[in-house]
Amino acid sequence: MQLARVIGTVVSTIKNEALAGRKFLLVQTLDADLKDKGQPQIALDSVGAGVGELVFWCRGKEASFPFKRDETPTDCTIVGIVDSEAHVFQQ
Repeated sequence: MQLARVIGTVVSTIKNEALAGRKFLLVQTLDADLKDKGQPQIALDSVGAGVGELVFWCRGKEASFPFKRDETPTDCTIVGIVDSEAHVFQQ
């Protein structure tokens, strides 16, 4: 899992039927000091996150775990919301 901040929403006019009703968000990966790291990613939301929230996300096979794996084609999923930046380990 990696830390990110939700920086926007994504609208898709055509998508796989298994993704109907699911929300896509734009996330910016963060380092341990909560500074931007790399390029923003599009992630499928599994927890009801919103713009501005600090979240955990994962990629690869694990990204489908919050859903019916065989039916949800995703490679990047938000899997948790961090309720306070004070809980983030900073060096």
